[in-house]
Amino acid sequence: MIHSEIHRSNRAGWLRAAVLGANDGIVSTASLIIGVAAASTAHEGILLAGVAGLVAGAMSMAAGEYVSVSSQLDTENADLEIEKKSLEQNIDAEKEELADIYEGRGLDAVLAKQVAEQLMAHDALGAHARDDIGISENASPQPIQAAFSSAGTFTVGAALPLLVAWVVPGNQLISVVAISSLVFLALLGGIAARVGGASIIVGAVRVTFWGALAMVLTAGVGRIFGVAA
Repeated sequence: MIHSEIHRSNRAGWLRAAVLGANDGIVSTASLIIGVAAASTAHEGILLAGVAGLVAGAMSMAAGEYVSVSSQLDTENADLEIEKKSLEQNIDAEKEELADIYEGRGLDAVLAKQVAEQLMAHDALGAHARDDIGISENASPQPIQAAFSSAGTFTVGAALPLLVAWVVPGNQLISVVAISSLVFLALLGGIAARVGGASIIVGAVRVTFWGALAMVLTAGVGRIFGVAA
């Protein structure tokens, strides 16, 4: 019977973008709503600020993720081109380099050389990409996927405190938005940790802490400028 293990590292790319988007959506929109509300702004103005923050934030997340992941992909492609030229010009030296890597990982010199030769005979560039450069197919950057994942989850995350602010009366808005957003963040952190195979409690606590800090600071700024006005 073949034992097949379930690994989670192949989820790292989209999971990071999704969690970042949802977390930023909840934190930034809730903080914006609380800050504007603390400045004694009318309910319509609070909702308008929230909607504007949702649209701007979603587009910013999409653009940021796309540019960032594209830059990473460009760097990896450039490294692969360098390695490809090196393989074409001096394949013997590349075999020795790969054998040295395997020997450093615990294989004896003879076996390391044999492994290097067989792997390079099968896929020389792929072998060097994995073991020399550290590029894995499972973790290959996906700019479009990262952009849509981050923007989509930002929109969902931002919509949660915005909906709460829409249905809650003005005199209770700050406290209800803050508490509900912290609950949303705790759920997000727990779910992300569960999907990633980490501690659910740790995941929930760390996301909630930073979200609470952002809301407190933004409320303070809103209160200061509201009084000053």
